[in-house]
This record gives sequence, structure tokens and C-alpha cells, in this order.
Amino acid sequence: MSFTYTRKYTGPVTAVVFDWAGTMIDYGSLAPVKGFITLFANNGVEISIAEARGPMGVEKREHIAQLLAMPRVRAAWVAAHDSEPAEADIDRLYADFIPVQTAVIAERSELIPGAAETVAFLRENDIKVGANTGYASDMIVDMVKRAAEQGYAPDSCVCATDVPRGRPFPHMLWKNLLELEVEAVQSVVKVDDTIAGIDEGLNAGAWTVGLAVSGNEVGMDLTEWDALSEAEQDDKRAVAYARFQKAGAHYVIDSVAELPAVIEDIEARLAVGEQP
Repeated sequence: MSFTYTRKYTGPVTAVVFDWAGTMIDYGSLAPVKGFITLFANNGVEISIAEARGPMGVEKREHIAQLLAMPRVRAAWVAAHDSEPAEADIDRLYADFIPVQTAVIAERSELIPGAAETVAFLRENDIKVGANTGYASDMIVDMVKRAAEQGYAPDSCVCATDVPRGRPFPHMLWKNLLELEVEAVQSVVKVDDTIAGIDEGLNAGAWTVGLAVSGNEVGMDLTEWDALSEAEQDDKRAVAYARFQKAGAHYVIDSVAELPAVIEDIEARLAVGEQP
């Protein structure tokens, strides 16, 4: 006779891992967009904001490769350079991108409203705080310093260049959990403003929270967002919510400011045996 046993984690949330741009800093996730548009313009190819945002969340060299794989962008590259984009071009573009992106990040490092308060809530409840990003480690030195000056200093910070594969692979999140000494992945929440980041969290086995308004999906600075009519905001919000829901996010909220209520709901679900 054989028996099957089901093991369920029923404890509290022990760690939350945040993305950076569009999640904790840089309302609208505008730094990466500006960086990619500038990079391609410097190489004789105009790309749109929508094209620049398409692969958002993945490691930045891979982001460049995916942009060059887009039929329209690829055709524009061929027209400008009389040759198909090659691996050597991607390597050169990535090398050129690092200083461009680093400079832009420095301009877009202000904490998103409510971020500091949410981190304080997590600290008060003994929940560990991690961060990961598609940025390379040498791009974020000033950003991390600036965030700390504003009161945000995660216990673990992992970059896509620190692991074998970036998003949607779960390697970054798993590295965060190793550094945070988390025992059960079911007790972890991944918070991100990109679909790739939600995929990362789901692939790791964690709870996932998509941020619909503050980041990549709406893609507007807070001043621009506030200038919209309520009806315009509702329309953009609905599209973003639908995208995250289709991707499988467990929760979708406007911004990180709303996360404390989500954490409380997750803990109630865990207590009765629900799992991510």
C-alpha cells in the first residue's frame, strides 16, 4: 500500500523581493526607455517608446538583442548599416549602453510615493527585503546609494549579470532567497512592474504582485499620470491590469504603496493552507 502526503506552508510572509525601476524608483520606468532610444539613435536607428518597452524586465544585453530581432527595427538597422545585425554588433551596443544607461538612471532615482512607507511596514513585521533588476551591477552603484539616502536599503540586491540567466528565469530571485536565508519559497512575494518579472516570480514558486500604474505598463511619469482625466486613467489602468492578470500574477495593484494590504491577504491565505 502506498501513501501520498501533502506538505503545506502555513506560516507568515518572510520576504518580499522588489524590482527597481517602475517598482521602487523611477515612476513610469522611464530610465530604461530613454537609454535604449538614445543608444539606437546614436547608431542611426530610431525606435519608438513602445518598441523600447517591449522586452522590458529582461537582462539589458538580451533586451538589445530582442530589439534588433523586431522586424521593423532589424530592417531599419540594415538600411542604416548595409548589413544584418550580428553578435558583434550586440556586444558593441551593450558596451555603449552601459554609460548611457548609468547616466540616465542617476537622473531617475527618486523613490516612488509610498515605497518608503511600505518598506517600513515590512521591517515592522520582520519581513526581509530583497531587490533584483535587469540592470547590470556597474549601472546601479549611484542608484543604490541614492535610494539608501531616501531610506531604502534592501538586505539583498541581485543584478541580471550576477546569475547565469536573467528573467523570465528564476535565477535572480533564487539568489536573493539564498542571500536572505529564506527557508520556504511559498513565504516569498515578488513585486514587479513587468511581465518578465511576474514570470520570474511564478517560475521561482513565489507569490507575485504586478504594479500596473507606476511602471512599464502605463509608462507615464507621475506628473503626466496625474494630468489625465479620471476616465483616461481608468482606461489605461484596465489595460495594464488585464495584461498582468493574463500573465498569471496573483495580485495586481496600482503601485507599491498598496502592498501592505496585499501582504496581509497573502498571510491570511497561507494560514488556511493556500499556496502560490
